[in-house]
Amino acid sequence: MISNFFHTVFYNPIYNALVAIVALTPGANVGVAVILVTILIRILLLPFSLSASRTQRTMKVLEPKIKALKEKHKGNKEQEALETLALYREARVNPFASVLTMFIQIPVLLALYWVFRSNPFTALETSRLYVFTPIPAHASLYFLGISLAGKSAIFAVIAGMTQYAQAHFALSGVPQSSSSGSGSMQGDFQKVMSMQLKYVFPFLIAVICYTTSAAVALYFVTSNIFGSLQEWHIRRTHGNNRTPEGAIEPVSAP
Repeated sequence: MISNFFHTVFYNPIYNALVAIVALTPGANVGVAVILVTILIRILLLPFSLSASRTQRTMKVLEPKIKALKEKHKGNKEQEALETLALYREARVNPFASVLTMFIQIPVLLALYWVFRSNPFTALETSRLYVFTPIPAHASLYFLGISLAGKSAIFAVIAGMTQYAQAHFALSGVPQSSSSGSGSMQGDFQKVMSMQLKYVFPFLIAVICYTTSAAVALYFVTSNIFGSLQEWHIRRTHGNNRTPEGAIEPVSAP
C-alpha cells in the first residue's frame, strides 16, 4: 500500500515529467530535464519554502521576547510554553515550517534516486507512462560531459559548495539577537544548528550525491541555486521585520 502511494504520488509524476521534457526539449538532454523538473518542484513547494524562510527570520527577531518569557516564568515550564505559543500566534509564525518543507522533499529525492537507479532512459518503463506522455526517440544521459546515471565527484562537490553558499547566504541575512550569546539553552541550540547547517549539512549533501548519482547531485545544485535566489527575494521584500521598539510586524504565510 505504501509502495503504491509512493509510486502514484511521487515516482510516476516525476518519471513522466522527465520523459516528457526529454521528448520535448531540443537535444533530448536528461540534464536539462532534471533542471526543469527541479525548478518545477521548487515552484510547487514555494509557498512552504517562503513560509519557512519568513518564519526563520521572524523567530530570530522574537528571541528577546522569548528570553524575557523564560526569565518571567522561570520554573513554570507550562506557563512559559503557553505564552510562547501565544507569541508565535500573534506573530503568525509556525516554528515547524522548515521541518515540514524538509520532510516534503524527502520522498521527492527518493523518487529521483529510484528513477535513475535503473538507467531509465535506456529502456523506458512504458507501464508507468501516462497516455498523454510523449515518448522520446532518443535521450542523452550526458550533461556537461558527465553521465547522470553514474556517480560524479565533481557534481557532488558542487552540490556541497552550493549548499554551503545557500546556508551562508541565509544565515548572514538573519538578524542576530543578544540572546544568542547569553549562554542560554536556546542560544546554544541555535548556534549548534547554525554550525550544522553551514558546515555539516553541505558535507552530508556531498556524500549523498556522490553515493547516489550525478542526477541527484544536479537536483541539489539546481535546488540550492533556486533557494539562494529565493532567500535574496525574501531579504529584499521582507527583510525588515523589526519595528522601532523591537516589536514584531506579523508575517503572514503566503
